[in-house]
Amino acid sequence: MGTALTRTPEAIVVIVMVGIVFGKVSDHVDLNLSRYKTIPCYLALFILAELFELFMAYDALRLRNIIQLVGMLLFHAALLVMAALQIHETHSALVHDPSANWTTDYVNGGGPGTLWQGVLPFLVVSPVVIGVSWLVMVFFVRILYGEFGWAIFHVVGANPAAKTMYQFYQVMICLLKFDFFAFVGVTMQLLIVVLSKNTAEFGLTIAAIPIVMVLLIGAGLAVQREVKWLMSICLVLMLAAESYFYKLVRFYEPASREQYQTVRATLTTFTIIAFLLLFATFAIGLRCFADFDKGLLKSKMHGQSYRPVGQPYKYSSSAPGSAGAKKEGGAYGSGAPLGPRVSIE
Repeated sequence: MGTALTRTPEAIVVIVMVGIVFGKVSDHVDLNLSRYKTIPCYLALFILAELFELFMAYDALRLRNIIQLVGMLLFHAALLVMAALQIHETHSALVHDPSANWTTDYVNGGGPGTLWQGVLPFLVVSPVVIGVSWLVMVFFVRILYGEFGWAIFHVVGANPAAKTMYQFYQVMICLLKFDFFAFVGVTMQLLIVVLSKNTAEFGLTIAAIPIVMVLLIGAGLAVQREVKWLMSICLVLMLAAESYFYKLVRFYEPASREQYQTVRATLTTFTIIAFLLLFATFAIGLRCFADFDKGLLKSKMHGQSYRPVGQPYKYSSSAPGSAGAKKEGGAYGSGAPLGPRVSIE
C-alpha cells in the first residue's frame, strides 16, 4: 500500500499548487484570451493526470500487477517532465516585458513583484514534489516486485511459455489504459486552448472521442476474450490512427504555429508520447493476437481475481502436482498441472 499512500498526498499537494496558480492568474487576466488558455489547460491536465494515476496505483495493487506499477513509474516520470514544461509555458503566457517590475507592469512584467514572480514558487513546487514522490515509488515498487512476481505463477502455473504470453497480455491491457490518458490529454488541450468551436477541426476532434473510446474498449475485450475478428478490426484502426501524427506539422508550420504558441511544448510532448504508445500497443497487440487459442483464455478471464494485498495465498493439498491453488476460499484457480520435476524460472 506504500505506493498508493505516496500517491495520495502527492496528488493533493500538486492539485493545490496548480489551483493556486490558476486562482492568482484568473484574478488579474482574462483566461478567455488565447494567450492565457494554457493556465486552465494546465489545471485540467494535472487534475486528470493525478486522478488517473491514483486509479492506476490502486488498480495495480488490487490486481497485484507489477507490470502496471512499472508503467506508473514511467508515467510519473513523464508527469515530472510535463510539470517542468509548464513553468516555461506559463512564463511565455505571462511575461511580455521581462524588465518590467510590479510598479510598471504587474501583469505582463517579469521583474520583482510581478504576477509571474508571484506564481513561480507554486509552479516550482509541483515538479519538486513529483520528483520526490517518484523516488519513494521506486523504493516501494522494488519491495513489491518479488511478492507480485508470484501472482502470474498462481494464475498460469510454472509453464514458462504461458507465463510469457500472460505477461504480454498484461502489458497490452496496461498500454490501453495509458493510451486512454494520452488521447484525452491531447484532445483536452486542443479543445481548451487551440480550436475554435466554429471550425471543422473542432468538430472532427469531438467526433474522434467516441471512436477512440470504442477502439480502446474493443481492443481490451478482444485481447481478453480472444475474439479474432474484433482484434483484427482494432489493430487496423490503431494503424490508421497513427495518421493523427500529422498534428505535429500544424504545431510548427508558419500558417498555424501562432495559435499553438503557449502550449506548443506540452502539445508536442503529448503527441509524440501518444504516437509511441499507440505504436507499442499495435506491436504488442500483434503478439497477443498470435497467442490466441493457446490455452490462455481461462487465465485471462478469471486470473485477475487476486486476493487483496496482505492476505496470504491458499494452496490445496487435494491436488498434488498442481502449480496453482484450487478455488478454495477465493484463491487462484487456473494453475496448470505439473510433473514432479518441473522447476520455476
